[in-house]
Amino acid sequence: MLFSTLRGSAAAALILCTALPALAEAPAAKAPAKATAKPAVKTARLAPAKKTPPPPAEPVLAAADETQIAASERAYLGDYACEFKESVHIDKHPKVAGYIDVAWKKQVFTMKPVLSSTGALRLEDVTGRTLMIQIANKSMLLDTKIGQRLLDDCIHPEQARLMAEAKAAKINDPEAEAAAEARNSLGITPTAGK
Repeated sequence: MLFSTLRGSAAAALILCTALPALAEAPAAKAPAKATAKPAVKTARLAPAKKTPPPPAEPVLAAADETQIAASERAYLGDYACEFKESVHIDKHPKVAGYIDVAWKKQVFTMKPVLSSTGALRLEDVTGRTLMIQIANKSMLLDTKIGQRLLDDCIHPEQARLMAEAKAAKINDPEAEAAAEARNSLGITPTAGK
């Protein structure tokens, strides 16, 4: 009895395998001949034109308080030269006082300036996507969503001038440099081994 069931299943599988190619070709055979005879140019004209997506809506900016306006005055405006021959341009927001626009490649980020407790100036993207940090010797642009630096070693001409002055001061006053190193060290002086 088991043998007859297996033989019947094998026969059904064989019939199904031979019928599948015919079933696959059946819809193509039913298609009207006129559909394939249309010229390609005519169908190209009937295709809808691709529309460019509308630009993102400009974020609504709250009025800046005195602290934010003071922070915006500390931002270095203008062009920055960055690593890998990249550049970024920073300017005041054209419509709302106390905000900064950071232009990089074809993107413009509207930033809210915030002074940090360390003295660094944080330019926080109002959409929460990016962050630019300005410290004494460089600036960097970060993507906060993926946690990566987009730009590093960005130097404004004013930052370059301040670094040159600091370097010249160290060369001219080696005692001040030694005192600064002592203040920043752990207070451990290495000695030669016995």
